[in-house]
Amino acid sequence: MNLRLTKAVLILLMFTNALPAFTEENGRMINYIEQYKQLAIQEMQRTQIPASIKLAQAILESQAGASTLATKANNHFGIKCGDRWTGETYYIKDDDYDRNGNHIQSCFRVYADPSESFVAHSSFITGEGRTTNRYASLFLLPRDDYKGWAEGLQKAGYATHPLYARRLVNIIENYKLYMFDS
Repeated sequence: MNLRLTKAVLILLMFTNALPAFTEENGRMINYIEQYKQLAIQEMQRTQIPASIKLAQAILESQAGASTLATKANNHFGIKCGDRWTGETYYIKDDDYDRNGNHIQSCFRVYADPSESFVAHSSFITGEGRTTNRYASLFLLPRDDYKGWAEGLQKAGYATHPLYARRLVNIIENYKLYMFDS
């Protein structure tokens, strides 16, 4: 009888200890969505990029605003410097290697505030200022086709993670971000 009670108490403690971490993360996600949903909707109206996709990418890329890149550089989408960037830069190790295979620091753009990052993401996806746009086919999709957008972003090479599209869709569905696309 004591062994059963001990097991029950241990199981209860495991769930009790796990609950605050989940609640804290969930609360951070909800706060992030509340803080940036209007900006995502405005950018959707301006550029036709679904607000659900923009929010899901921002959440994933910035860890809901908690990543070093988001807190130090106001970069919520992991946008690298590229050839044309002339603004302030921030270097961290990401996925870049030198010709000898050594892991090197990657150059990321620094923005004055997060809203600049959201607008820059739109410019990046729409191909503003470039002669070709690898994301152009996404704009043939309906605005409420967040699954198609997620898959298209992955196919076009926005991120290298093999489950990138699935991760975006999970965020959109778990937090009902698709409601912002209408």
